[in-house]
Amino acid sequence: MKRILLIAALLNASYAVAQPSIGELLELHDSIVQISVELENGNIGTGTGVVISHEYVITNCHVLANGKGANVAKYGDGFKPIALKADWQHDLCALKFEGLPFKPVPMRDSATLEIEEDVFSVGYPNGNNVPQPSYGSIKAKYPFDGSLIIRSDAAFSLGSSGGALFDQKFNLIGITSFKSPGPQGFFYSLPVEWIKRLIETKELLTLDTSEKPFWALPYTQQPYFMQVVIPYQNHEWQTLARIAQGWRESESDSSDAWYFLGVSELGLNNISQAKIDFAKALSLNPRHLDVLMKAAEIALSEKDIARLDQLKASIEPLDHYASDELSLKISALKQHTEAAH
Repeated sequence: MKRILLIAALLNASYAVAQPSIGELLELHDSIVQISVELENGNIGTGTGVVISHEYVITNCHVLANGKGANVAKYGDGFKPIALKADWQHDLCALKFEGLPFKPVPMRDSATLEIEEDVFSVGYPNGNNVPQPSYGSIKAKYPFDGSLIIRSDAAFSLGSSGGALFDQKFNLIGITSFKSPGPQGFFYSLPVEWIKRLIETKELLTLDTSEKPFWALPYTQQPYFMQVVIPYQNHEWQTLARIAQGWRESESDSSDAWYFLGVSELGLNNISQAKIDFAKALSLNPRHLDVLMKAAEIALSEKDIARLDQLKASIEPLDHYASDELSLKISALKQHTEAAH
């Protein structure tokens, strides 16, 4: 019955042709588990876990933190862990078992991932009893504590914490962990390198902790890639400019630092400086779709058809839909220009 429910859920999901088939996703069902945690107030919290070996299930520490006990559920059966390994600061925990009858997933390091590469996430959102997929692409990779935080637009919600982010060959590339507030989706996953490091640490026998994950620290202590989101979404251009400048000074080779700086300049109507910032961002990451779209926005306002044709050629391999929409705008501009002459 649960496999039928999973098929129904997948049939209702929309995804690009490049994304995996329903039959392929069914195979992953044996590698994604639901985690239940007994909370101090007597309630039950839920999250998602990923099977990486017959001993370990990886999840987010914030799913488990300060709980009275945890177990893994699958196909109606429950499994109790015998120990815990925790990296509370980086929000990664490993539950240890004595032989799990599930299929481990292979892992792929974050350094090998490409921007705009197609990905998909799988988790148990809102306590759903079957894993749900979400589809998208990698939007950014942010250096942090010796590895790379992955930002994608493969959405996930409450209950999906600790879920899996996969590439198109079904390699685990990240653990879905947190999102920035606001209407525009900024979804972040933790790298598998941290999982490998975690497995080498000592075992614990308690879920008690006073530590907070890095992403839950006060706003000014969060990484720059998180600090820019709220002023960006609220169109607070002066604030965004200040934060982006600090980011650029700290990481001059960050394409996103230059991108958000360019967005702030564009918002402040400093068009010439915005073009310089966007050009620098593209020199660091030619696959930065958001930069390409902002550059196209400027070129449309300036009626620069030659530049628009260049940008369309760069956008086409990254996003066919965006390229088609831009083509329509270029055609309309050309017709208007010809009519004016």
